[in-house]
Amino acid sequence: MKKLLMSLMCLAIGASVFGADLYVSQANGKKKGPGTKEEPFKAIADAVKAAQPGDTIYMAAGNYSGLLGASEIVIDKPLTIKGGYSDDFATRDIAKFTTKIQPPNDKNDSKGLGVLVLKMPNGAGPDMVVDGIVIDQSYMNSYHDTKGKPEGVETGMWLQGPAKGSKDKFASAASYSIYSETQNRFEGNVIIQNCVISNSGNFGINLSQYKGSVKILNNVFVACRMVSCNVSCSNGSGSIDCEFAHNTVLFSWSRTDDLGDMGYGYRCNTRVNSNIHDNIFGLSVFAGIGNDKGDSKTMKNIFNKNVFFLNKKGDVAITKSPSVLLLNVDSDEFEDMVDYPGMEDVDGNVSLKDPAAFKGAIDEAYLNAFLNASYSETTDFDENSPANQLRAALGMNLVGKIETKVSMYANRYPLEKTFKLFGAYKDYGAQEVK
Repeated sequence: MKKLLMSLMCLAIGASVFGADLYVSQANGKKKGPGTKEEPFKAIADAVKAAQPGDTIYMAAGNYSGLLGASEIVIDKPLTIKGGYSDDFATRDIAKFTTKIQPPNDKNDSKGLGVLVLKMPNGAGPDMVVDGIVIDQSYMNSYHDTKGKPEGVETGMWLQGPAKGSKDKFASAASYSIYSETQNRFEGNVIIQNCVISNSGNFGINLSQYKGSVKILNNVFVACRMVSCNVSCSNGSGSIDCEFAHNTVLFSWSRTDDLGDMGYGYRCNTRVNSNIHDNIFGLSVFAGIGNDKGDSKTMKNIFNKNVFFLNKKGDVAITKSPSVLLLNVDSDEFEDMVDYPGMEDVDGNVSLKDPAAFKGAIDEAYLNAFLNASYSETTDFDENSPANQLRAALGMNLVGKIETKVSMYANRYPLEKTFKLFGAYKDYGAQEVK
């Protein structure tokens, strides 16, 4: 009897340590599961509901949504979620068996703050792992029919609400692709790896962590607005560590269509110690890395062995009170960043002058249009026009007309071409997923 009890205790401990395996297949699943490989769940929400903290959910190919088809999928406990599997779960290939979250525009009425929302419980817990999931907002967004549409690019410019294209029911949702609540109190680790984050209407990843660490590893970010990856600390008296490594980050777009501000690949934040290494940062509207926000005295940042190319303002933005200093890797001042507060090391970074190294991997039409992207304004104002003479006589303000012209802004990047970026540049950026 004692041996039996001991065996049962060992099994219980083993289950709590290693967690159970659950399976989801859009093609072969059923709502009630039970979630085995042979009888998987059909929806991710049902698997999450059935899972316990520390369990692993394996997801087969398909385009998944939240409850009742909502554009938001909420993960409310720390789990490992792995995508990219064939329907029988025998083979994994994230490009061939794409586990996709690609909400349609007509679901924007059900939008939340994010597409994949990590709503973690307070306190310590197992790791939260997102592995091999593709989040693409390119059909959730609304694009202009003709304005800002360069030759060869699939859509016109991205539209900020309330504007919307003639074919769309709703304006762009402007939600984050992966999001956790700003004031959360989760104390575990968050790992996001082998994912594609594309065409984000807001930041690609916007995570907040109380304690523990964040690891963003081997992902492809393409055509995200404002910041491709932003990690902050919700602990006012502590700090967290963030490792951002082997990611390919391209076409980080500005906040507005005048191409005036923001457009970062990765942005450093107060009380976050960022170890940024072996990444590719290219084609940002502003800078590949932004180290120009928050209190630099509360950071310990490392920028090592990254490849930068064709970032419009500079490779790295850093605060030099009272202004922002923009530096390129090949400038004499770049290595001097280690003398700034919060900078621990800057070593082995290189500038890639010719994007031909990515020939066949980057969409050529999109690249050419981005390199020539521009914004202009023309003003039509005549104080002597009959209308303005009448307004002046009545003591009213004079009026004119301002016309804007945008050659391109956050247009849709074709999702199928993002997979070509895995392994496009040996040893740097996202490598092929084994």
